[in-house]
Amino acid sequence: MTRVLVTGGSGFIGSRVVDLLSADGYEVVVADMRTPDADVAYVPGDLHDPEVREKAFANGVDAVVHLAAFTSVLRSVERPVDCVRDNVELTAALLELARTHDVGTFVLASTNAVVGDVGTTTITEDTPARPLSPYGATKAAGEAFLAGYAGAFGMATAALRFTNVYGPGMGHKDSFVPRLMRAALHDRGVEVYGDGEQRRDLVHLDDAAQGIRLALHGKLAGTAIVGSGESVTVNALVAAARRVTGAPIPVTHVAAKAGEMPAVVVDIARSQSCGYEPSHDLDSGLATVWADFAATR
Repeated sequence: MTRVLVTGGSGFIGSRVVDLLSADGYEVVVADMRTPDADVAYVPGDLHDPEVREKAFANGVDAVVHLAAFTSVLRSVERPVDCVRDNVELTAALLELARTHDVGTFVLASTNAVVGDVGTTTITEDTPARPLSPYGATKAAGEAFLAGYAGAFGMATAALRFTNVYGPGMGHKDSFVPRLMRAALHDRGVEVYGDGEQRRDLVHLDDAAQGIRLALHGKLAGTAIVGSGESVTVNALVAAARRVTGAPIPVTHVAAKAGEMPAVVVDIARSQSCGYEPSHDLDSGLATVWADFAATR
């Protein structure tokens, strides 16, 4: 049985990945500071601690799915040293442990923020990396480390550039989708930056997990974009939330934040050619989030 170490396996994406891999018959080990909901092997503690890392690999690991990370662009500007520690130093340490323990596969959760602001140009895996934040720079560094270990040691690596991931289980988050759901639930409105015509690609949690599964199967390798392939405006996202929830969700337009990207438009053709196919459109995906929020009434 293939044994997979999932770092950050108790988080939003990690929990879904753990459930999916367990259902597929993988033996899953979660390394996280929080106890996972699933009944799987668990290594508690901070992965910056070498002893915790060693325990995570102690009983043999065939593959690593590295989801634990510093994930906020804004906070990375405020705390760049912490971002480097979490996203570069930890990734490098885990890769080296994977090498010394003869781990065959290493999958990294990356981001399209590595390419920076390309305006409305469609982003592909070949778009040059020009990050505009410590977060984007550290993820680009992580991708480079994976490429280096693949080249030098023959490790099978995949850096999956996720777009904005949404889905059930994000009630604790403060991103725009949960804001919309909370507004619908409590009969409130939302603030929209600028004119709301900024374009975003949102990928459902199930599809993000599908990308990780394909990477473990060796079908997605190197750099791969995992998104919906359909860029929508913030205004269209609000309209979809209104359709799904039946709530009016009034909008107040406020000044745009400095440095906000005008668009994130991605091409998922390369991932699709390797077997990836999104299972949700925006309405069906938001319906799963709404059902999760509505259950808390």
